[in-house]
Amino acid sequence: MDEDVYFHKTVTYRAWKHSLQFRTSQELFSSHDIDIGTKLLLRTIVEADYSKYQCILDVGCGYGPLGLTLKNLHKDSIVHLFDRDALAVEYSRQNAGLNGLDGVEIYGSLGYDDIRRADFDLIVANIPGKAGESVISYLLREARYYLASGGLAAIVVVAPLETTVTKILEDTPGVEIVLKRTRSGHAVFHYRFTDAKGSPEPEQNGFERGVYHRKNVTIRLENLEYPMQTAYGLPEFDSLSYASEMLVKALHSVRDLTVHRAVVFNPGQGHVAVALWKLIRPENITLVDRDLLALRYSRLNLTLNECPPECIDISHQVGIDFESQGKVDLFVGVLREEEGKNATFLALDQAVDKLSASGMIIVSAGSTAITRLVAYVESQGLLRIKMRERWRGYSLLVLEWA
Repeated sequence: MDEDVYFHKTVTYRAWKHSLQFRTSQELFSSHDIDIGTKLLLRTIVEADYSKYQCILDVGCGYGPLGLTLKNLHKDSIVHLFDRDALAVEYSRQNAGLNGLDGVEIYGSLGYDDIRRADFDLIVANIPGKAGESVISYLLREARYYLASGGLAAIVVVAPLETTVTKILEDTPGVEIVLKRTRSGHAVFHYRFTDAKGSPEPEQNGFERGVYHRKNVTIRLENLEYPMQTAYGLPEFDSLSYASEMLVKALHSVRDLTVHRAVVFNPGQGHVAVALWKLIRPENITLVDRDLLALRYSRLNLTLNECPPECIDISHQVGIDFESQGKVDLFVGVLREEEGKNATFLALDQAVDKLSASGMIIVSAGSTAITRLVAYVESQGLLRIKMRERWRGYSLLVLEWA
C-alpha cells in the first residue's frame, strides 16, 4: 500500500493575501477546516503587530495551521512546531513542504520536555479542551523558561476554560496579560513574564515531576498482580479494557514461548507490556506508538515492575514500520480501529515484514474490525489463524506463519 491511509482531505486557508494548503487526517483535530479558535488567535497576533518575530514556537501543532501560517507571514523567522502525536508531526512536515516553507523544525515532544531551544520571541498554542488543569497550568506557566527576554505567549482556549486560564495567569507571579479577547466560543490571551526568568527552572522535566500523573494503582488479573502509575489523558487508568484483558489472557496461554524480541504497539498506560514482561520475560521489548505520553508511561511502568531499562526501546511513530536490530518473535497490541481498516491492514503488513520464522502476532479490537482483518489475512495467504476468540463485543486473533 503506497497511498496515505490516514489522509482525509486538503483544506485551503486564505490568510492575509496568501493562500495556504493543509493536508489533514481525520485522526487530527479540526480535520474538516481550520478551526475558529486558531483563526481568532492568528487574527489577534497579526492585528496586535507587536514586533517582528525572529523565533516562534507552536505548542501542540496538530497538522500545522498556527505555526506554518506564522512562518508564511514572517518569512525570515525560525519556527519550531511540536506535538506529542507522531501523526501530527508527520502531517505538519507534509504541510511545510506542500507550502514551500523552509526554516521550520517539526518534531515530537511531550509538553516542553523535548524542546530544542529556549529563546523564542513568540510561543503560540491552541490548548486542547480536555488537557486537564494540571497540564494547562504547566503549559501556561512554564512558557517563561522558553521565551527570550520580552517574549510573548499567545494562546486560545474554548470558552469553558476561560475562567480557569484567567485564574492560572492571575495567580502566577510576574505575569502581565497584554490582551484578552472572547469571541465565537473561544478566549484568547496574550501575556508576558515581567520578571525575566523569575524562579529557577526546575531540574526535572514535566514528565519527571508528575505533570500528567493521575494515581497509583495495583492491578489484579488472573494470577497477576502489579503496581502501575497512571496518567491523565490515557485510558485504562484504573482497570483494563476488554481488548487489553483479552491480550493478557492470551499471553498466559503462550507463556512458554521463547521470545528474544517483542513489540507492544499502542501500549496505553502499559498494562499489556507489563503482563508480557512478567509472564514471558523477553530479552528486549520495543514499545511503538504515535503518542509520546503512552510510550513514556509504559516505559515507566515496565521499570516500576523491575524490567531493566536497557531492555526497553521506544519508537515514536505512525504505524509499526520501525528500525529493528533483528526479527521480532512476538507482536502484541490493541488495534486503533478509529484509524480505519486500511491503516489496520498496513500495520499488519509492517508486522509481517519483521516477523521471525517462528514468530507470532496477537491483536485485539472490536469484533467488526477483527472480522475485516480476518478477511484480509485470508486474502493474503501468508499467515494462518491459530486462535480466534470473542468476548463482550471484542475479538482477539493469534496469527502465525502459514
